[in-house]
Amino acid sequence: MHVFGSSGVRGLAGSELTPPFVGRIAAAAGTALEATTVGIARDTRTTGRLFADAAASALAGVGCDVHRLGVAPTPAAQAYAERAGVPVVVVTASHNPPAYNGVKLVGADGVELGRETLERVEKRLLEESFELVGYDAVGRTREVDGVREAYVDELLEALAADGIRERIAAAEPTVVVDPGHGAGSLTGPAFLRRLGCRVHTINATPDGHFPGRDPEPVAANLADLRRFVRATDADLGIAHDGDADRAVFVDETGTHVEGDSALAALAAAELGASDVAVSAVNVSQRLVDVADAAGAGLELTPIGSTHIISRMKALRAAGETVPIAGEGNGGIFFPGYRLARDGAYTAARFLALVADRPASEVVAAYDGYVNVRANLGYDGDDERAAMLEAADAYAAAADAEVTTLDGYRLDYGDGWVLARPSGTEPLVRVYAEGPTDDRARALLDGMCEAMEAGRQGGS
Repeated sequence: MHVFGSSGVRGLAGSELTPPFVGRIAAAAGTALEATTVGIARDTRTTGRLFADAAASALAGVGCDVHRLGVAPTPAAQAYAERAGVPVVVVTASHNPPAYNGVKLVGADGVELGRETLERVEKRLLEESFELVGYDAVGRTREVDGVREAYVDELLEALAADGIRERIAAAEPTVVVDPGHGAGSLTGPAFLRRLGCRVHTINATPDGHFPGRDPEPVAANLADLRRFVRATDADLGIAHDGDADRAVFVDETGTHVEGDSALAALAAAELGASDVAVSAVNVSQRLVDVADAAGAGLELTPIGSTHIISRMKALRAAGETVPIAGEGNGGIFFPGYRLARDGAYTAARFLALVADRPASEVVAAYDGYVNVRANLGYDGDDERAAMLEAADAYAAAADAEVTTLDGYRLDYGDGWVLARPSGTEPLVRVYAEGPTDDRARALLDGMCEAMEAGRQGGS
């Protein structure tokens, strides 16, 4: 596919992503899915309403009724899709900077569209094989109220059924939630209070300029959250990205919890012998260790939720039990709940672990690795190709086990490095992990230096 990346379509609003383009995506989706009704949700970005309006007009123009869901986390939009039985267009750029926006497509089952369906949509899009209907067949548009409230109610019902809500309420944890001015601002604090937590908030006013921090909940953007956790003597800090399908944590000491450590801790509580976990090619050794200790399998996919969902579906169809899946960026699936990444649900599952012991102790067993990453920008296809050619040559010369499932992953036994082009930004992302910071950075620097030399040669 050329238009849909690992997590939908994203680009700089106004240049790479324009209202006419979003309209064509929506028209192609409505046509390819043969939908009579389509929902539209958005995050808090300043261009969200603009693109949602474009999508709504295009959908009505090809004969689809439109349900306007307003600002809602992506998992809330997915819950509505499943509940109402209609596909949903979600206007969001997730963790990307404020100037970006994007489109995710969710099926009538509440699950992001798989690769084969996206390819059908893309074919319609590229061929512009959709037709406007006559004046007497245009779709009708209506506002749908209560989408966020219904989502929170469903979360609480699911957690009550599993006994998790009772455990958290009994512990009465103090939490600081940082929705980063994103869509989670409208659901996260209320959800946590109803869950039985004492809640403090930071960056919890919806604002598409994201004045408090950038939408991506990485350690560099969470200094205020760490300070606030220490100042309030909270048990846990919780941060979300722009559309709140991810959750990242700060422990009771104000220390950032590595996403891979949180995933490993959650997986250790879920996996049993003969279970299977699913993760991406940038998987940490932490999760490998947990799966090995449990006697469980571990399946790897290219990076991106679409690939993980497709693999989970295939495994479950084959009779395998997949209790958990996800990546170390805070995007975690609990398939028994829903085939969707859900930051609020993930936060609750982590809070259930914190109900028994401090967050620092929950992840202490997974602190034996250090992860570092870098983003290398490029200008144009020639530089991109030169960088990837350099990565290919570097991998071929390395004394390492090489995996090319998605980019180039080099496993050295005592650490690994991965270089892959981003599916959403003009970047090549480089990840490395080792037993010490020095080893991880040496692996990272080696790959980065090789690709930088390639980029300069290709510019």
